Amino acid sequence: MTAAGPRLGPTLLELSRPGRGGGKVPHPPKDALSRIPADRLRSEGPRLPEVAEPEVVRHFVNLSQLNYAVDTGFYPLGSCTMKYNPKIDEWAARLPGFAGLHPFAPDAAAQGTLELLWQLEQDLAEISGMKAVSLQPAAGAHGELTGILMVRAYHRSRGDLERSEVLVPDSSHGTNPATASMAGFRTVTIPSAPDGGVDLDAFRAALGPRTAAVMITNPSTLGLFESRLRELVEAVHEAGALAYMDGANLNAIMGRFKPGEAGFDVMHINVHKTFSTPHGGGGPGAGPVGVGERLLPFLPWPRVLREAGGEFRLERQGERPASIGRVRSFVGSTSVLIRAWAYIRAHGADGLRQVSDDAVLSANYVKSRLSGVLDVPYARHCMHEFVASSATLKAETGLGTLDLAKRLIDYGFHPPTVYFPLTVKEALLIEPTETEALETLDAFVEALRSIVAEARTEPDLLHEAPHSAPVRRLDEATAARQLNLRWRAMTGSQAPCPD
Repeated sequence: MTAAGPRLGPTLLELSRPGRGGGKVPHPPKDALSRIPADRLRSEGPRLPEVAEPEVVRHFVNLSQLNYAVDTGFYPLGSCTMKYNPKIDEWAARLPGFAGLHPFAPDAAAQGTLELLWQLEQDLAEISGMKAVSLQPAAGAHGELTGILMVRAYHRSRGDLERSEVLVPDSSHGTNPATASMAGFRTVTIPSAPDGGVDLDAFRAALGPRTAAVMITNPSTLGLFESRLRELVEAVHEAGALAYMDGANLNAIMGRFKPGEAGFDVMHINVHKTFSTPHGGGGPGAGPVGVGERLLPFLPWPRVLREAGGEFRLERQGERPASIGRVRSFVGSTSVLIRAWAYIRAHGADGLRQVSDDAVLSANYVKSRLSGVLDVPYARHCMHEFVASSATLKAETGLGTLDLAKRLIDYGFHPPTVYFPLTVKEALLIEPTETEALETLDAFVEALRSIVAEARTEPDLLHEAPHSAPVRRLDEATAARQLNLRWRAMTGSQAPCPD
């Protein structure tokens, strides 16, 4: 058995034959090479494949059909909100007036885009309960960094230079500790209480004059709303620190909870999770950051401003001296922000509230149906996602979360997030989202029920899964440690072993 199945096909270099594929590209001028400085010329031509057009098209179409996508199936990745997004938002982002606008166009020629971005800032401020929003950050982690840099600027502006620690609950989003470290802070991890919330006693013990901020993901990566939130935020402010909320799970609370009104000083919003952009695959993202009164002067510039006469313009450099400056070119990922604006405007306040209600309902429905099939460590009402565990199954059969995940592929489902959060052994973090039909959720549940039964009766099915995927089970640890992105034809001992 080999790791790669026949559906992968040969690479373009393997398809290449001398003389194929030429003749359709216009030939360059005869003196083209002489126009290039001699020290910039290659000593030999690049090794490019020579392939006819039909083979090129079929090659890439075949590759596209190997991809699992939210347009082709259920994608229950916890803490990622991989939901189906309306195609009309894609249409809006591609309108020529938006897509064709030059980034350096003067304000007078960009009034439509500037007005949309200004409206989006107002919408996100209303949804989050914050005073103002910057659209600049390019993704959620970038938004986190922007927020913590503003926290640092705030303390420095007050001469409070001893605040060098950021408290991070162990149920927070995984990027939080890295963000704090990048901003020059030391991370202090706060354990969870038995009910999955923050251990308030440990939290109070860690708070002190060295605390700059606390970073709380709410709902947490356990899928739980923090029931002691008021006490936590009040304790943070009493200690002279600031409260940061990771907005990655905003999909669960829109229209039901406003972090700014709860006392948070800063939060980021993953619009590519909550407000309609294809998420993942290294594509575009956006992580706008909202702030309360304390951090308002420190927001990145330029923001979009509306003049008294109704026209719009970008803030000028130096207009807000306390600003931390640019964190990204221009005003952010404009095409992503246009999609977010279209999504928010199409739904309205009632529609966004319904999005959250449906996401929470879906998660609790799937959680209820899987109780008794897998371990469900936290019995209380979950939000848009929940944690299941195969710890008991592994103790009985030796087959755990990875085996379940690989076997799900044979049933036509993308696996949920596995082995995260780290506080739960053999974790599966499942997020059904609000966009999936009841029949899809039932089919997913039945697949997991069947796989758990197989683990007890036909364990080899799981141990060797997946059986139907383009590639079989790979050595992921070795691949991560010995990353090699250069293609070479495999020879000798490198070639896959025969059956």
